[in-house]
Formats: sequence, C-alpha cells, structure tokens
Amino acid sequence: MQFSLWLALAGAGVLISFTPGAGAINTMSNSLSAGFVRSIWGILGQQLALVIHVAIVALGVGVLVSSSPVAFNVIRYAGAAYLVYLGIRQFLSKPDPAKQEAAALRNEPAWSIFRRGLWVNLLNPKAIVFFLAFMPQFIRTDEPLLVQYAVLTATVVVIDILVMWFFFAAAARSFQRFTQTPRGQLVLSKVFGTLFIAVGILLALIH
Repeated sequence: MQFSLWLALAGAGVLISFTPGAGAINTMSNSLSAGFVRSIWGILGQQLALVIHVAIVALGVGVLVSSSPVAFNVIRYAGAAYLVYLGIRQFLSKPDPAKQEAAALRNEPAWSIFRRGLWVNLLNPKAIVFFLAFMPQFIRTDEPLLVQYAVLTATVVVIDILVMWFFFAAAARSFQRFTQTPRGQLVLSKVFGTLFIAVGILLALIH
C-alpha cells in the first residue's frame, strides 16, 4: 500500500473512530464502572468485532448480507434489541453506597467486559455495509490482497483502540467522582442507560 494511500486510510480511520456511537458509549460506561485500565477489555472486544466485519466483507459474505433484506434486518433488530437490553439493565441498576473503588474494579470479570464489547460492535449490520463502501477505496486489485487487508485492518484497529481508550475512556474519568456517591451513581446509570436505549432505537428505525 502506497504511503499516501495509507495516510488517507489513517485519516478516515480517525474520523470514523471519533464518530460517537454504541462503541463509544460502551467504552465510557466501562471506564466508569470498571475503571480506565480495565475498560481496555471492552475495547479489545469491539476490535475483534471490527476484524470479523472486515473478514466478512473480504470474503464476500457482506455483499450477501447487505443485499438480503431478511438477513440484514435479523442482524439489525438483534443488535438493536441487545443495546436496548443493556440500556434497560443499566437504567434500572441500583446505586451501591457501600461500593468502594477497588471493589468496583473487580466487580465484573474481564471476559464479561470483552464479550459485551464484542457483541455491541458485532450486532451492527450497518458496519458491514459501511466497510463494503469504505474498504474498496483503499484496496488495489493489482497488488497482493492479503497484505492490503492486513494493513487496513491493523490501521483501523490500532486507531480505534487509541481513540476509544485515550479519548472516550479517558473522558469518562472526569465523571469518576460521581461514582463515589449513590446519587451520582444513579444519575450516571440513567444517562448511560438512556444513551444505550436511544442508540438501539435509532439502529432499529434508521434504514
């Protein structure tokens, strides 16, 4: 891949990562509930979903998904339902006045955080459609495809990790003080629960 083309890819990747969405909301929520350091597990789960999306598009399955209204809608509604479920669960969660920060960091296993991040990004068929439109702009058929897909995937994943962890997760740290009081915990639960539900509804309604 030419350096100028890679720079364009990197620039596009930065813009994509900074676009608020379910992944950003999930990252900020994890940063508040599990801590900045352990929020990386959710981010890594989201990256595995991105890799799977790239693989799906590269193998041509993405064309079938995007051209099949039934398959597309099944995945779309499943993703929307999962986000709404996460939102309702967070919205209804009760504050724990006795919860200390150290205990909060151990509250949820890393695998659980990772798995949630994976499903948040994976159950988004619009990501497949996006990569169908995005990837061909940076792939040259007269050059080795495997190397190009590897460079594209590595670039998108590294950029997304940096943006998610050092921007969204770090930004959530400014709200950390609210988690030390029952009222603050309640407010944050309502806010992030509402955001998850809103994104889920938008995913279901917007075509």
